[in-house]
Amino acid sequence: MNIKYYPLNHLGTNCYFLYDKEKAVIIDPSGEPEIIFEEIENLNVKVIAVFLTHAHWDHILALDEVVTKYSVNVYMGRKEEDWLKEPTKNLSVRASEEIGRLVYDIEPIILDEGEHKIDGIAFSVLETPGHSPGSLSYVFDGYIVSGDVLFNGGIGRTDLPGSNHQDLMTSITEKLFKLPDDTVVYPGHGEPTTIGDEKLTNPFFN
Repeated sequence: MNIKYYPLNHLGTNCYFLYDKEKAVIIDPSGEPEIIFEEIENLNVKVIAVFLTHAHWDHILALDEVVTKYSVNVYMGRKEEDWLKEPTKNLSVRASEEIGRLVYDIEPIILDEGEHKIDGIAFSVLETPGHSPGSLSYVFDGYIVSGDVLFNGGIGRTDLPGSNHQDLMTSITEKLFKLPDDTVVYPGHGEPTTIGDEKLTNPFFN
């Protein structure tokens, strides 16, 4: 699967497109749906699913528009399955008045840790709590989409409701850092990196 991304909304939250010649998965539809729609049209592929790394508002801002347009299922972590309907949990209550409170009438499909295959796309799920309790990282051949767990030179915030710093550090050291060093990390914000580079240079681990 090929991968590309756009930083969307005023926080620059990365929205990812995983695609081949026929189909695509959107990970974290983070805003500006017209850009998402235009990219899918340019790729000329069928959207088969939406994956969420976690359900903070800046990662789900265009979720309703995307689900409505493509009539696809939403896949996410078990510990946040009610967050789509709860503005206090998805933290949209803390966002601007322009964004408003996000309440989505969407019943997600839960992904537990392990190997999965959806419409011929094989991937692994790692449960990586810390930034949020239900954070998932999606592992494909040679790369991982990590959400707000591990960044290029940083780690996710742990000063939010449901965050836990020790859980985050454990998720990174015991799960992400067990991946091959050449695994490319595509984070929720910022530029890609690799597992090996973060082991060597990330200031939180050195």
